[in-house]
Amino acid sequence: MTMEFLNRFFRLKENNTTLRTEFFGGMTTFMTLSYIIFVQPAILSGAGMDKGAVMFATCISSALATLLMGLLARYPIALAPGMGLNVFFAVIVCGKMGYSWQVALGAVFISGVLFLFLSVLGVWKSLVASVPDSLKYAIAVGIGLFIALAGLEYGGLVVDTPVTLVGLGDLTSKPVALVLFGVALTAALMALRVPGAILIGILTTALLGIPLGIVKYHGIVAAPPSVMPTLFELDIIGALKTGLVTVIFIFFFIDLFDTMGTLIGVSAPAGFIKKGKLPRANQAMLSDAIGTVSGAVLGTSTVTSYIESVTGIAQGARTGLANIFTSFLFLVALFFSPLVEMIGGEYVHQDLTLRPVIAPPLIIVGYLMMRCVTYIKWEDLTEAIPSFLTIIIMPLAFSITEGISFGFISYSLLKLVTGRGKEVHWLIYFFSFLFILRYLVK
Repeated sequence: MTMEFLNRFFRLKENNTTLRTEFFGGMTTFMTLSYIIFVQPAILSGAGMDKGAVMFATCISSALATLLMGLLARYPIALAPGMGLNVFFAVIVCGKMGYSWQVALGAVFISGVLFLFLSVLGVWKSLVASVPDSLKYAIAVGIGLFIALAGLEYGGLVVDTPVTLVGLGDLTSKPVALVLFGVALTAALMALRVPGAILIGILTTALLGIPLGIVKYHGIVAAPPSVMPTLFELDIIGALKTGLVTVIFIFFFIDLFDTMGTLIGVSAPAGFIKKGKLPRANQAMLSDAIGTVSGAVLGTSTVTSYIESVTGIAQGARTGLANIFTSFLFLVALFFSPLVEMIGGEYVHQDLTLRPVIAPPLIIVGYLMMRCVTYIKWEDLTEAIPSFLTIIIMPLAFSITEGISFGFISYSLLKLVTGRGKEVHWLIYFFSFLFILRYLVK
């Protein structure tokens, strides 16, 4: 009876998937993004927040938002506090601007409520539909390169160099060798069509890393930390009184385009976009908004859709059932944090902070998303050049939002100067104007 309900609700047969596939997909997604459970407390503690409370808030808000995404939108897209937004929260708002973390949480809460309001109005479906197909696929490819670059950096394969900005790392070092092994193993298993290839690659890499001294065994079970130091500590009135309108707008603006870019980037290669539209886009955005609001109440920065979800999709996940498993694992992480830390843990090598276990799947996913490049209309320069700029800016600027910005602006300008302005949706013009304004007022 239960299996029949799952088949009917998540349309497993229609999406050519199974309970087993969704389980592996959900677990793979969690394994890939589990690092945020430990990175988030480290970053926000710089603003004076309690590490344990931030970890608790991160797990609970991520579990809630991921569960809602699975049930409401029925997509295998996980959510968690966004990288970049957490740095803006701690370093810029609390550090350089000097506001307390309570006031910063108030600003996050207000931006989340605004996001929630627009989600209820149902404007997101139109927004996603307004993005031309070439840019949709370009966003997917750009995010793929963005993810691959992150994986290469996490693995120490690509490092910072003074002259050329980036260069090849030390291929003979233990962590880089482990990453190369993980990539080779995962690629071989995928080529052999072995089920669970990415997950097997992650677990094997982690196990091999223990005797090498790269992955640290921290134990198995630990008591959940207390959330009381940050629970309901947000200062909404303070955020309004101190005139943080610009900060609230930035939280909202970056969350909007990171989420939209992630939804399009994940959905395009997975085949979720139908006739240029993403079904249930409003429900997806609503899940994001509720996650942000609940996260601010609990004590963490903006919650957003995670591009690492493509690892689970690459593993075969096609429905929100995978999110049920991912959400559950976020809760389990509260009790088994040492094991989660082993998978998403860091390793310092020659002043480089690496994440050797999660690097291989990120590199592999870059290849998987690169395949969307064939769907771009390269013969039409008004489509091709904006697509190219979108693709190249994302990894080089290390920002999904900046890639979308360059794509939107160039698309609008090229269509206008070639007399084809009517082909552009008014929302693209509107956001292009906002992007230009954003650069001018920096």
